Parts: sequence; structure tokens; C-alpha cells
Amino acid sequence: MAAEKTYPSPAAYTPVPPRARIGFIIPSSNRMVEPQMARFAPLGVQPHFVRLRMTNQHKRPLPELMPSILSAVEHLMDSKCDIIVFQCTGTSMSGGVDMDKHVVREIASTAKRPAISTASAVNTALAALNAKRLVFISETKQKGHDEKLKYMREAGYDIVADRAAALEGTDAYCTTPARFWYDMALALKDDHAEAYFISCANIHSVDVIEDLEKALQRPVVTSNQAALWCALRTLGLPDAVPGLGSLFRHNLAKAAA
Repeated sequence: MAAEKTYPSPAAYTPVPPRARIGFIIPSSNRMVEPQMARFAPLGVQPHFVRLRMTNQHKRPLPELMPSILSAVEHLMDSKCDIIVFQCTGTSMSGGVDMDKHVVREIASTAKRPAISTASAVNTALAALNAKRLVFISETKQKGHDEKLKYMREAGYDIVADRAAALEGTDAYCTTPARFWYDMALALKDDHAEAYFISCANIHSVDVIEDLEKALQRPVVTSNQAALWCALRTLGLPDAVPGLGSLFRHNLAKAAA
């Protein structure tokens, strides 16, 4: 007669919970946030995602999106996320500074957890870098670029140079190589700038942050880098993430916090 198999009891083992769970609300068309967060999230930090139709033919004003956004928050909280990130640069900036703050407050109220948006993360990052004079680059054609430019100026930034990349749409955003963003930023080099901001959560700009900082001798901020940094620092996590530039040597500025 074969000996009866014995199995370990879960009670004999110490649970290993993640250090933090970050919940991301992203556009259904986005193909960059998930792989970039999987690549750069520090050990023990677990990203979770919910997708919403909010861009391209599904673009709507933020007040109309709010029920869907808050429903996504509830789904993420089923996973006990510690912070919620509304991760879409253009959408978070589309209603202006006050509307973005309202959206973040509503998300935080629903989650009963901290919340940030791409726009608020970028603002927090630039505050930590003490940068107000910027070179600003976006992925869109001129109309979308001008909408984000309007937000940046309303938020108090002095834009010393800017450029719309005028890419054709989502497929072009996420397949345009990182070198494109390096060359564009270098072409806009301006010694009056205190930082460079390359907007969009659906591009490969993270791959050239450190090379650009060496070439420009200025901090470089991108949408996904800023969101991860801001989420970690908001949760009190001091991790330095290799490859994501000088921003990760900073903590939250007192004014932003």
C-alpha cells in the first residue's frame, strides 16, 4: 500500500504581501503603460489595470467620463490597490487645471485611497525638480498639442519651446522608436529651459530619458515615468528606478505634497 501523501499547510508559512499595489485606469487603446510598468515597477510593487474607452472616436468631456472612471476605481479597489492613477495625459489635461483636480478628488473619495492623474503627476514631478521653464513635446497633431499646451500654461509653466510630433494616431504613437523622441528633444535644445517634458503615456520616450539628460544637461520628464515616481513617493516608497532619470533622485516637494 502506497504511503499517503502529505502536503504543507499554508498556516506554516509567512505570507509575502506586495509592498504596494498601484491601480491604473488607462485608455483601451494604450499599449505602453502595462509593459512599461511591468518593466520598471520596483520589486514588490504590483501594478493593476482597468481599461476605458476614452480616446480617439471614444473621446468625451471629463464630466461625461466620470461615471465610467468611478466604476473603474471600484473594480481596482476589489484588488485592494493602495493608490489609483488616472493615466492618460491628454484626457487628464483636457478640462483644465481645476477639472483635473476635481477628477482626482472624486477618484480619491471613491477609493478612500490616494489618487493622482497623469497631469497631477507631471505637476508634482516638475515641482520636485523646481522647473517652471520648459521645452514641451507631444505626440499629437497640432490641435491636440495646443490643448495640452493650454493646460500647461494655465498650470503656470513658461514654455520656451514646443513641438507637436503630428503622429497619425495610436498605432504610430506606440510604434515610433525611442530615437525619434531623442532627436526631437535634441533639436529643441534651449539653455533657458529648466526641464523637458515629453507628453504621452503611449510612446517609447522612457527609453531615452537618461541619454537625453546627458545630452541636454537638464531633467527630462515623461508621462509614465512621472506617474510611477509620483505613485511611489505618494505611498512613501523611496525606490530609485534605474533607467528613469534624475527625477527618481527626488522626493515630493513640500509644496506639492
